Amino acid sequence: MLRYIYGHDLDRHPHLARAMFRDRADQFCTRLGWDVTVDRDGQERDGYDAKDPLYVIWEDPDGSHGGSMRFLPTTGPVMVNDVFGHLTGGAPITSPLIWECTRFCLSRKAGPHVAAALMLGGGEIMTGFGIRHFVGVFDARMERIYRFIGSSPEVLGSEGQGRDRISVGLWDFSDAAQARVAARARIAPEVSRRWFEQCFGLAAKPDLALSA
Repeated sequence: MLRYIYGHDLDRHPHLARAMFRDRADQFCTRLGWDVTVDRDGQERDGYDAKDPLYVIWEDPDGSHGGSMRFLPTTGPVMVNDVFGHLTGGAPITSPLIWECTRFCLSRKAGPHVAAALMLGGGEIMTGFGIRHFVGVFDARMERIYRFIGSSPEVLGSEGQGRDRISVGLWDFSDAAQARVAARARIAPEVSRRWFEQCFGLAAKPDLALSA
């Protein structure tokens, strides 16, 4: 199932949180060779994890981490402006209607539906919080995954060639996109919406501290 957990609530789900950060270390450090920080417990974290982001996590039936993404509003510090601003010509992307998604992570045992389930969860945040777009930086490897899911972004800027290409993308979430992603995730839209409402209620709104 999909879970929506703010950073300040991760200690309520210690097993799931530890597994998420360890899977991030496995994916970004071990498999992809990124220059990321891994602590003595084998967990990958960066400064944006300290900004109280909203995590969307796929929890497997046994309670383990299957995949996750991290979201922050662009009205505060975000990677796309702080680190990759040159890809958009140096113009910062700042709007309460645009959030950044980062650290798209899949565990080694994730089934083929998990990536789509995470994108479906991102769509629930858009719909529930009244957000118009997500922005994020992605590498060439992710282009194939987004096409497979049926949720390719509008590319705002890129650098590099082939497997080394890095791009900034902008996503929206139409009814048609929801239908495609839900079908790929094998999750009925009403089930996805129920999971979101179980966390935030019928009148969902973002955490005030996070959206400021």
